[in-house]
Amino acid sequence: MRIVKDADSCDEILVQDQPRPRVADAQLGAADLLSRDEIRALTKSSNVAGALSIAWTWLVIAASFAALAVWPHPLVFAAVVVVLGGRQLALAVLMHEAAHGTLFRARWANERLTDWLCARPVWSDTARYRKHHLQHHGHTGTERDPDLGLALARPMTRGSLARKIARDLVGATGVRRVIGLLMIDAEILAYDVGGNIRRAPRRPLGHHARALARHLWRPLLANAVMLGALWLAGCPWVFAAWMVAYLSPFSLFVRVRSLAEHACMDRGPDPLRNTRTTRAGLVARITVAPLHVNYHLEHHLLPTVPWYRLPALGRLLVAQDTIPTRSRAGSYLDVLRTVSARR
Repeated sequence: MRIVKDADSCDEILVQDQPRPRVADAQLGAADLLSRDEIRALTKSSNVAGALSIAWTWLVIAASFAALAVWPHPLVFAAVVVVLGGRQLALAVLMHEAAHGTLFRARWANERLTDWLCARPVWSDTARYRKHHLQHHGHTGTERDPDLGLALARPMTRGSLARKIARDLVGATGVRRVIGLLMIDAEILAYDVGGNIRRAPRRPLGHHARALARHLWRPLLANAVMLGALWLAGCPWVFAAWMVAYLSPFSLFVRVRSLAEHACMDRGPDPLRNTRTTRAGLVARITVAPLHVNYHLEHHLLPTVPWYRLPALGRLLVAQDTIPTRSRAGSYLDVLRTVSARR
């Protein structure tokens, strides 16, 4: 038995040296690959770490707004839009952490605090997302997976990928998403984040109007508070960068991240083969892979691991030679090459 230090959290993790099953064996789970002490150490969450995660994300957002207010140049605007799109994805990832109960140790913080500080500013809902997302974890890669529509079974053409990226960048995907969110909030469509369009039961017009008002006021209030703060700071116009980011790069970053996670992987319940982990450099961490969301195989293998301990779990799995080569990508560009073909 030995103790190793997690370089990301500086916590010490107890590692038990023992024979490990190899990846070539039958389907393996976390309990087959890790000791109880390792699992206990890796799944320990922290209120302080959760608060710092949210604070850092909003500090970057505030700094981006400040930079644009001080240097109102088109190139600065473009750079800020890219950074804000990445931070919007970071807020969504923090909501995802809270949905698993791993962002904070305190339940109320995962359910209430994160809902207002992370989910609502990007027009999401932690409770509805949790209910949907846990079904994805329970049935990943099978016909019962509600996000199966996001996991391509075979590569698309490069032309199709290029058209999708173009629609993301010009805002067409974002506009479509906003329309879809309005219809979901009005309960005309069933709640879904996997791109599956399903009509909700038909109700009287008054029911849909009340549902829209009941669901929409929270994201509107969260964004109004942000706009109000910028107004008091004397630069309300920089809020336009937030809206452009939401309609354009945020859409692209969500698409690339989704493709990296499950596209062109095996169909079936094995988390070592139906999910991909992708190496993320600095640019990727700013854009498509904030908060170690690129460690997706590790997340599916043990969903109760907080985001800041995922690299430690990844190192343990690599040391055991557990992750199949096909389930690792060297970069997000490699992923795009894998999920697209010439014809």
